[in-house]
Amino acid sequence: MRPMTSTAIADDLVQPFEIEPFRLRGRLVRLGPMLDTIVKRHDYPAPVAALLGEAIALAVALASALKYEGVFTLQTKGDGAIRLLVADVTSAGAVRGYAQYDAAKLAEATALPGTGSVPRLMGAGYLAFTVDQGEDTERYQGIVALEGATLADCIHHYFRQSEQIATGIKVAVAQDEAGIWRGGCLMVQRLPADERSAIVATREEIEDGFRRALILMGSSTSAELTDPRLAPEALLYRLFHEDGVRVFRVHGVRAECRCSRERIERVLRSLPSSERQDLGEADGSVTVTCQFCNEAYRFEPEAVSAIAAG
Repeated sequence: MRPMTSTAIADDLVQPFEIEPFRLRGRLVRLGPMLDTIVKRHDYPAPVAALLGEAIALAVALASALKYEGVFTLQTKGDGAIRLLVADVTSAGAVRGYAQYDAAKLAEATALPGTGSVPRLMGAGYLAFTVDQGEDTERYQGIVALEGATLADCIHHYFRQSEQIATGIKVAVAQDEAGIWRGGCLMVQRLPADERSAIVATREEIEDGFRRALILMGSSTSAELTDPRLAPEALLYRLFHEDGVRVFRVHGVRAECRCSRERIERVLRSLPSSERQDLGEADGSVTVTCQFCNEAYRFEPEAVSAIAAG
């Protein structure tokens, strides 16, 4: 593979790749307008926006390595200032996310050095991955404690505890000069032996190749991961060309919420009448705001009465 020389913007994509001859599987995620759209739907403080951006970039990378038809969700829950992070990715490439935080706790946490760490901002809690492929299939969920200074560290902990696939991840999120939130993620995985049956390298050579790939991945900078002027192929060539790197078809991702008036109405119909009444305003109307996209759905009193009547 030769490096690209084009200056075309390369954004909101997943670039699958393989490091030869060891069949090390990888994903390079580059997010720009999509990430900015999701983060700016809410007026998050910068530390919350940055961690949500990391969760979204990580979710896109992890989902892209799976074969599924449905929704992949990354969720964290903790007892610190940032109580909840949720990012989900459909198999069609639609992405959404949101965060919940305590403003008072956040102000206290960010008043001290080291404000970007997971323990400082999120406290104790858990990280969960969920794959939901619909009503007729069994939902997969993996849960692990939040352990590590960063979200990437927490995911490394998950793979060490819960999976047989050795994985290295690096993620970066920042605002550019124009105030646009940008993100990037680089993930390298050593496939299980039964998926590397065609490899002629020895186990020791494969281990050495994986360790070298992790070192090279670690040498990439946050600017390289997020810079739209640096084409994904060019970055991969820069990092892994000595061992040989092969790229595959790029997959696009987009910001898209799955909420709709019809879905909200179904939820309202499913609620007990007492809960619907609690949601009602003085004039008898009900307004429901989507936590993900911040879209408000207003149901006039007549519509609320029709819902109550079934």
